[in-house]
Amino acid sequence: MERPAIKRRERDTIIQALRAGVVPRLGLQHIQVGRGREIEEMVKDIARIDDGGAAIRFIIGEYGSGKTFFLNLVRLISLEKGMVVMSADLAPDRRLHATGGQARSLFAELTRNTATRTKPEGGALASVVERFVTQAVRDAEADGRDPGDVIRSKLAHLEELHGGFEFATVVSRYWQGHENGDEEMKSNALRWLRAEFATRTDARAALGVRTIIDDASVYDHLKLVSALVHEAGYKGLILVLDEMVNLYKLSNSQARNANYEQILRVLNDVLQGSAAHFGLLLGGTPEFLMDTRRGLYSYQALQSRLAQNTFARDGLIDLSGPVIRLSNLTPEDMFVLLANVRRVFAAEGAAPLPDEALKAFMRHCSERIGDAYFRTPRNTVTAFADLLAVLEQNPGTDWRSLLGSVEIGRDTGDDLSEVDEAMGAVHPSPGTGQSDADDDLAEFKL
Repeated sequence: MERPAIKRRERDTIIQALRAGVVPRLGLQHIQVGRGREIEEMVKDIARIDDGGAAIRFIIGEYGSGKTFFLNLVRLISLEKGMVVMSADLAPDRRLHATGGQARSLFAELTRNTATRTKPEGGALASVVERFVTQAVRDAEADGRDPGDVIRSKLAHLEELHGGFEFATVVSRYWQGHENGDEEMKSNALRWLRAEFATRTDARAALGVRTIIDDASVYDHLKLVSALVHEAGYKGLILVLDEMVNLYKLSNSQARNANYEQILRVLNDVLQGSAAHFGLLLGGTPEFLMDTRRGLYSYQALQSRLAQNTFARDGLIDLSGPVIRLSNLTPEDMFVLLANVRRVFAAEGAAPLPDEALKAFMRHCSERIGDAYFRTPRNTVTAFADLLAVLEQNPGTDWRSLLGSVEIGRDTGDDLSEVDEAMGAVHPSPGTGQSDADDDLAEFKL
């Protein structure tokens, strides 16, 4: 099968991202390898969301194993299937649950990164609301009804949800601004939907509503956005949250458990069928999931729901549960991946490296760090991209003379350094029983 041509913008984006050790937002189809079974499961989840169901997945893998790449690939597939995708990375100032504005900050980041098929780079929330209003006006004209009555009827079922009355009122205000040519009212409505109002007084003065989106109501408003997305004619809403390890890194056990409790709430809604046209993908490391001191397994209710199928052993897999553990790339997958990167570099007409060079590079990696370069291919791909960049900018250079100087290191996940410092030692393996920084009295005896 002939591969699609690589556009110059996609080529430049892929090369810059790979050399920086991050995942490109464009052109993933040109370098994707493996993960076939996992992608099939995600396509089934998208179909379930389209049918009015819900899905939640924990994408678990080591640092550099391809979690972010996989999440971005699912994001692109979702957009092609007609979904609206909201994505964000968790950070110290962005959490699922907080009391100091961190949850509202996460909601604001999600709305900024709202993407549709026609606006895949984000900033599509205004387009979603505009499409809802336009569709309602079109339906009103077809039925000979007043557009305001149609919009109110479409939003009526939202008023039954928590915070739904104010949410529906704000969307109605956007329509009023649309009808009257009042750009300020439309802008204020979008500001409210993006959680940019900091006080209720400002929101009441601008829109006549008495509430705002705050830390306590983030998940409720995400469900309202999901309902609005469906009413606007999209298939559903998918949230993509990466860097969940930032919850694991919280030194305060009370704050950490509050965030895990919020995850449990979403998990229960999905598993019990309470959510509709809604999907959630959470990317994290094995420690974030299985560490019984600080990970999700430290919360008993989550551990029981996310435990691995006891029959899935000795090479057997079960991808139907909430947790998807990304398997290691095979040597054949790694060879195809490097060949794809080579093809991207050669898209401008440069002579590609021979297969012999790829095999020699893989042997070099294996001798330096062993089979870790299959489990965490990020450093390997970054080093290979650096090698190709030097060869591209220095024509006539023999790749054999450069191979010995290529430095490959294990991807240990520097993001855990703060946890290591807080615990005073190396990061513990699950179940070691090492004392936590906020559990200093756990071993105190009289």
